[in-house]
Amino acid sequence: MEIVNYFKAKTIEEAYEKLQEDKANLIIGGGAWLRLSSKTVETAIDLEHVGLNQIKETKDTIEIDAYVTLREVEKNETLKNLFSGIVSKGVNGIMGVALRNLVTVGGSIAGKYSFSDFITPLLAVNTEVVMYKAGKMPLEDFLKLRSREKDIILKIIIKKEEMLGYYYKMKKTGLDFAVVNVGITNQDGHYKIIVGARPSLATFAVKAMEFINNQKEVTEKVMEETAKIAGEELKFGTNSKAGKEYRTELAKVYIRRGLKEVTK
Repeated sequence: MEIVNYFKAKTIEEAYEKLQEDKANLIIGGGAWLRLSSKTVETAIDLEHVGLNQIKETKDTIEIDAYVTLREVEKNETLKNLFSGIVSKGVNGIMGVALRNLVTVGGSIAGKYSFSDFITPLLAVNTEVVMYKAGKMPLEDFLKLRSREKDIILKIIIKKEEMLGYYYKMKKTGLDFAVVNVGITNQDGHYKIIVGARPSLATFAVKAMEFINNQKEVTEKVMEETAKIAGEELKFGTNSKAGKEYRTELAKVYIRRGLKEVTK
């Protein structure tokens, strides 16, 4: 990546105006994943001094600003205990501590990276994204956006709810990207099943969720069938990490294990 100019914004308004000046201008988060790109950035916009670096907790929500690092998310005591800790677990398997001290929440979500270990557990719980211009929307709606208008993520809001959660990342080495990752939650008998690193972006196993959520009793046979449906409905692919068939079987295995863990 080549950066021509570097701009440190003092306010969100200033950052937004600079972003609109040129289609080649770009917001810089931690900057870690941007290095994977070969594009030329006319002006890189730094948000370090605009005040987006706090985790705020209310009675019903946790608000995580865009410039908060993944390491800060990992260490947050509330997130360690909410939803069986799946948000914290989704973060602490990402590379090493040095990288997690650099990568930001906003950058991780804005990039919509197919290999993301953070998006999967966030989809499994009730997460909203707050944008400067577009306002607030569910994370799943944000991930579907194809708008050409450039915006700035201000924060994410996670609703505090009672639910059992499961997260697992299959990787070849401790510091590797995921071969596949799985997030599952059970809230009063309502299940969410998300699979990421397929190697495409994390998504809901919609048909599998419909099947299990319509069962009067979730038995091992139901779990087996749910995993089978998920394996058939989701699209898996091949890359340097793993083949399509291997990924499919892994996902089914960890969906079964996850369902057993959250069904109590």
